Amino acid sequence: MDKKIGWLGYNSNNDRMGILNNMDLWADDWLHCGETFEVFLNDEWIADRLELSKGQWYLVYSKLEGDELEGLKVRY
Repeated sequence: MDKKIGWLGYNSNNDRMGILNNMDLWADDWLHCGETFEVFLNDEWIADRLELSKGQWYLVYSKLEGDELEGLKVRY
């Protein structure tokens, strides 16, 4: 099964990170801590995991956090 491509975005309606599709609609509007997917960084796909600490969303392996996550290309 092919993986889908999307972009991370903050959903202010539920205070969660979500994944937007290519039409800027929520493909998944409610990500949880521990969710795994791949992020596109430096022209390569890297496996990563989403976490939340002290009200700040961050990616464990790439070390990106907060506003750095907005619009980040993901494969899930």
